[in-house]
Amino acid sequence: QVQLVESGGGLVEAGGSLRLSCAASGRTYAMGWFRQAPGKEREFVAVISWSGGSTLYRNSVKGRFTISKNNAKSTVYLQMNSLKPEDTAVYYCAADQRPPIATNVQEYDYWGQGTQVTVSS
Repeated sequence: QVQLVESGGGLVEAGGSLRLSCAASGRTYAMGWFRQAPGKEREFVAVISWSGGSTLYRNSVKGRFTISKNNAKSTVYLQMNSLKPEDTAVYYCAADQRPPIATNVQEYDYWGQGTQVTVSS
């Protein structure tokens, strides 16, 4: 069983930045970030593999968000810059035990509790 603990959410004005962190209690193949806005489906944001650091991003966040990792701390980060009101959502980190890196919710085995990100206009 892998425990995931997120932190770093909050309220920020449009154009601002936030950094989310996700600490994992065990090692898996990859870590992803997803988000869910009220009344909407949970959607993929970014993913990174622990070994090699391969990444994928949602098109709408490319160039604004950066996913990174610290293997020694078993922690994954999501640096979010140039935030927009449409980025407002609960952000979840998730762990995938098997390759390849994936963008589908169903591929992920463990989930964090979520952290709220609110971007005001």
